[in-house]
Amino acid sequence: MIKILYIGRHEDILQTVVRLINKEDDWFGIGASTNAEATALFELHNFDIVLLGCGIEPESESYLISYLTINRPETKIVQHFGGGSGLLKNEIIHALNGELLQ
Repeated sequence: MIKILYIGRHEDILQTVVRLINKEDDWFGIGASTNAEATALFELHNFDIVLLGCGIEPESESYLISYLTINRPETKIVQHFGGGSGLLKNEIIHALNGELLQ
């Protein structure tokens, strides 16, 4: 099971992305809209990938990348730029293959 954390500030987009992730049989997706929620979830689950959505303030993004990298450097961090489910799946597959788009 591939565990994926999506962090985004827009609730509708967050829910859509998580729903698309969870359509894949071997993927488990969960979302967070705040830094506190994201770090708490990160502590509870051993995520393989963290997707950073649009709308995250630069200071928050820097903090999250630093926090995630220090606490679990093997977790892949990927910028999610939006787009359809095909792009999302492509971003995740590239990350799983070690081809980070960040």
